[in-house]
Amino acid sequence: MSKLLERTIIDHLKNRDEQGMNLLYDHYGDTLFGVAMKITKDEDLAKDVLQLSLMKIWDKIETYNPEKSKLFTWMFRITRNTAIDKIRSISLKTDQEIQIEVSDVYNLGVQGVNPEHMDIKKHLNTLEDKYVEVLEALFFKGMTQQEASEELNIPLGTIKSRLKIGLRELRKIFDPATLS
Repeated sequence: MSKLLERTIIDHLKNRDEQGMNLLYDHYGDTLFGVAMKITKDEDLAKDVLQLSLMKIWDKIETYNPEKSKLFTWMFRITRNTAIDKIRSISLKTDQEIQIEVSDVYNLGVQGVNPEHMDIKKHLNTLEDKYVEVLEALFFKGMTQQEASEELNIPLGTIKSRLKIGLRELRKIFDPATLS
């Protein structure tokens, strides 16, 4: 790849000119698809990864520094990391699926229900909205933390923190002995 062509692609992308994306795809698309394919080992998934990677390249072109790496190396890393993230998210989702056949959730019985916990919705409303939003998504809507993060457009770490703080606040209501 000539330095002139590389510079042209970068300039077009930084100017938000779609010609830059066309050139990028024409000259690097097959190679980046190959990177995604090697990691995902699935053609449809590799296509998704390529599309996500191209969008990230478009969005993050301002962060590219030619003094740190060549354009291809920078794009390779984005594509590689996107593919790895995609594989992890798929495997996480698979691991988190509820196995109803082996679950004892439906076998609680009356002795498993504490009457003072029946008014949890009322107590939830005493918490700040940001905690209520997360607790409702996780416990009443049955979302995983990752799904809640995506649905609420909140980083996963923030979801975990709000869950922890929200549960701590509810624990204070239901078990005042934890305050000491």
